[in-house]
Amino acid sequence: MAALKGCSSLNLSRPTALSADGYKRRSCRWRPPQAAVIPNFHLPMRSFEVKNRTLAEDIKALRLITAIKTPYLPDGRFDLEAYDALVNMQIGDGVEGVIVGGTTGEGQLMSWDEHIMLIGHTVNCFGSSIKVIGNTGSNSTREAIHATEQGFAVGMHAALHINPYYGKTSVEGMVSHFEHVLPMGPTIIYNVPSRTGQDIPPGVIHTLAQSPNLAGVKECVGHARVVQYTENGIVVWSGNDDECHDSRWDHGATGVISVASNLVPGLMHQLMFGGKNPSLNSKLLPLIDWLFKEPNPIGLNTALAQLGVVRPVFRLPYVPLPLPKRVEFVNLVKEIGREHFVGEKDVQVLDDDEFILIGRY
Repeated sequence: MAALKGCSSLNLSRPTALSADGYKRRSCRWRPPQAAVIPNFHLPMRSFEVKNRTLAEDIKALRLITAIKTPYLPDGRFDLEAYDALVNMQIGDGVEGVIVGGTTGEGQLMSWDEHIMLIGHTVNCFGSSIKVIGNTGSNSTREAIHATEQGFAVGMHAALHINPYYGKTSVEGMVSHFEHVLPMGPTIIYNVPSRTGQDIPPGVIHTLAQSPNLAGVKECVGHARVVQYTENGIVVWSGNDDECHDSRWDHGATGVISVASNLVPGLMHQLMFGGKNPSLNSKLLPLIDWLFKEPNPIGLNTALAQLGVVRPVFRLPYVPLPLPKRVEFVNLVKEIGREHFVGEKDVQVLDDDEFILIGRY
C-alpha cells in the first residue's frame, strides 16, 4: 500500500523556518489524514456471499428442517464444537434447513446477543450447505423487529416468527405485528397454541399470504388446519413429529420442522422423501412419544447427552428426565438400531450426579 501523503511527525529532514515568535515551523503545508483504503480493493461479492437475498420460494421448497439443539459447556456457555458437529450430522443425512434458537434450541433462555451470534455463526459455517432460519420472534413487536433486522444482517436465510404470547393480543394486533416483520425477508409463521396460549386463526394467515415474503406456516394444530392452508396454496410444515408422516403424504404438507431429526436425521429424511411409509412411521412413534413425555426440549437434551453427542449440561429451568425414562431411551435406541442415531459413542444411562444444572450463566 502506498505511503500516505502529508507531514510525518517522524520526518525531520524537511526544512524548517523560525517564526516571529522564535518557534520553528514546518515548511510543508499540513494535510488532513487520509483513509488507508486502496480504491477498488474489495472484490465484487459472489452470489453465495449475498446471504440475506434468499427468496421465499427457496424456503418453500424445504422438506426437512431440524429445530436444532443448542449444546452447552459446564459453565453454561455455548459448546460450539458440539453444535458444529451436530449440524454437520444433519447435513450429512440430508436435512435441508435448521431453526436456530427456536424452542428446541432454547432461544427463550438466550440473551439476544447470544441469539444473533449463534445465527451468524451458523450462517458463516454452514450457510452454503443448509438454509439457516433464525428464530427472531418475540411477544414484543419492537424486539421482533430489532432481532429480525440483526438476523438478516448476519445472513440468515429466513426468519421464524411466533405470535405474541403471554400478554397476547387481538386478531388485528396479530396481523399488525406480523406485517411489521414480513417486509424484511422470507418468514415462517409458527402457530403453537399450547405454548403461546392463543391460536393464530386462518384468517390471519390468509391476510399475511398477500406478502411475497410469507414462506409458509409451521402448524401444530392438526391435519384439518394443514388441509385448510394447503388447499389454498399456502405452504405448511407440520410442527408435530408424531403427525408429520400423515400430514406430508395424506394432507398436503410440504414437510416437517422436526425435533426428532436431531436424533435420527436419516430416518426422518426417509419419512419425508421416500414416499408413504407407515411401517417406518410406526417404528419411530415410540421414540417420538418418549421425546414429548415432558415439555420439549427436556427429552431431547437427555437423549443427546446419553448418546454422548452433547455434554449433560442443562440451563434451568430444564432438568433431565428421571432415571426410569433414561433407561427407557437406551432400550428404544437398541430397538431402532444405534446406527440410525447421531454420534458414534455407545448409548448409556447417565446417573443423576453426572448432569450439571446451570442457573447463572
